[in-house]
Amino acid sequence: MTEVIGVKFNDTGRTYFFDPEGQKVNKGDMVIVETSRGLECGETVDENMQVEDDKIVKPLRRLVRIATEEDLITLEKLRAKEKEAFDICVEKILFHQLDMKLVDVEFTFDSSKALFYFTADERVDFRELVKDLAATFKTRIELRQIGVRDESKMIGGLGMCGRVFCCSSFLDAFQPVSIRMAKEQGLSLNPVKISGTCGRLMCCLKYEQEAYEELIKITPKVGSNVDTPEGRGVVTEASLISGNLKVRLDKYPDALPQTFHRDKVKRLKGQAPKNTPDITEEESGSE
Repeated sequence: MTEVIGVKFNDTGRTYFFDPEGQKVNKGDMVIVETSRGLECGETVDENMQVEDDKIVKPLRRLVRIATEEDLITLEKLRAKEKEAFDICVEKILFHQLDMKLVDVEFTFDSSKALFYFTADERVDFRELVKDLAATFKTRIELRQIGVRDESKMIGGLGMCGRVFCCSSFLDAFQPVSIRMAKEQGLSLNPVKISGTCGRLMCCLKYEQEAYEELIKITPKVGSNVDTPEGRGVVTEASLISGNLKVRLDKYPDALPQTFHRDKVKRLKGQAPKNTPDITEEESGSE
């Protein structure tokens, strides 16, 4: 076991572990830590705790100090400097006629490096831009091309569900999402309805998939023969989320299907009768 603290450098970023060097750090404290980019200032989200050695990457970088009032003033100045750098970089991109979109700018806490994040449809030759920026800011410059999902994570916003983007609120990393997940969750395959603002398949399809797989196992499929409290019938609609099934009873073939919860029915072997009308599975919502 190793004692660590968890630190975030922005609201949408992941949590990194650092060696507290014997110092007691409280949740919410701003701290100065060593990173691969140099000194950085971040917020403590996990105070001193013990974690298993296989969950950390060694050598563990260390906590330099709990941020002082002077450090916080420096951080505020850096944020203002980043906004100014963003505007300057946009102007220089236009000047060099580069087909790229600037997304964000970050300065390390010691101002030893400036990182410019951008998106572009194709490879961009930005060597002259880097020289121009280095001459302007008198520091090391790094331009980093990111994807559209990363752009949404950095900028943030509201999804079609009305909530803050999952990627910019609680997801630490992106996971592969497939169209098969949308099919299994009973969603419309219309790209507009299953794509996020970034234009890629919605992240929620992935982290909700495990729950849907469990529901699929216990829910009779559309077309299944089932035994209900009112007699045998055929499932015409199924809602995975609510567990409600619409069943056309064999003894009332011309009547409207009746609704039963999946816990109240029993699946029977065999397929639906050939004269069963076309039936479709009810689409279930997803956040």
